Formats: sequence, structure tokens, C-alpha cells
Amino acid sequence: MFAIIRTGGKQYRVQPGDLLDVERLAAEQGQPVTFDNILLIDDDKETLVGTPLLENALVKGEVVEQHRDRKILVFKKKRRKQYRRTRGHRQALTKVRILAIHIDRNSAPIQEFVPPPSPPRAAGPDVAVGKAPVVKEAKPKKAEKVAPKAVKPKTGKGEASRAKDKETKKKPIAKKAAPSKSSARSKE
Repeated sequence: MFAIIRTGGKQYRVQPGDLLDVERLAAEQGQPVTFDNILLIDDDKETLVGTPLLENALVKGEVVEQHRDRKILVFKKKRRKQYRRTRGHRQALTKVRILAIHIDRNSAPIQEFVPPPSPPRAAGPDVAVGKAPVVKEAKPKKAEKVAPKAVKPKTGKGEASRAKDKETKKKPIAKKAAPSKSSARSKE
């Protein structure tokens, strides 16, 4: 079973239990919201299509959180005019959990969301359910051996090393001169 609703200028296909990001709604976290712009409802037996909306249909939801979408960059440019503008934008959104779909406002919902049971929580991170906490003993630290720093011999550039560097340097290769244009003309 699903419904197609319209909110914030967009259409969404929703089922009970769905989490949905819609344009910002004026409601706090945990408050109920109702969507009355219902375009279509389909339960497995029949499909109800509005012209353009279904009159008494209703979808109920609950606000999970108010947040903002990721940033997009808006870049404008006019070529050859030295005009460039960069702006950033983050859209304000509301996360909604769909709870129930009603064909008639006064009737019971066709399908309703039932949250799954939450698992039992332990008393602490190290404590398992029904067991006593385990106490770990602290191990004594071993004395660390500190090695003396090695002293590096100084490697200064003396006369002998400078002379050796001069001998090992490569000499530049002489470039050949390009043929002159005058010789090309004389052959004609």
C-alpha cells in the first residue's frame, strides 16, 4: 500500500514507516504533521486517483528532525565580460516519518506504521545483561631502556672534497650551429 502526496511543490511516493526529506515545515521535532494534498492511494485491492486531489484522504506523519541539505555551488558567468559570481546554498529540510494513510479523515487508517521493538539496553559498555561487571587489573609498566644517542661525525666540505666535486661534474656538450640561410640560397 502506498500514497502519492504533494508538499513543497514536489510529489513523493510514501508508505507507512518511510523516512522522507521534504522542504522545511513549520513544526518542531516530535510534532505530528498531516499531508492533505493526496494525489493517489493504492491498496492492493484498488487504486484511488484524485482529480486532481482526493477529497477526504489524509497522510499522517511525525517530524524526526529539522536539518539542512549538503551545500551546492551556484556559479554565474558571462563570457568575455569579466563577470563571475559564486554563491553557496544549503536547502532547509525536514525529515518526516510517515505513520498512517487514511482514505477518509474520520475513518481508521488503512495501514499504520508499527515501530519495531527496541532491544534491551545494557547498564554500561562493559556490562552484559545479567552478568556482573569484570574488573581488569592494571599491569605494572616495564622500565624502558633508553639507548644513548649516536654521535654523527661532521662531514664538512673541505678542500679535498671540493676538488673531488669539480672533477666529477659533467661538462656541458657544445651545441651545433644551425645551418645558415645564406648557404641555402646559394645552392639555387
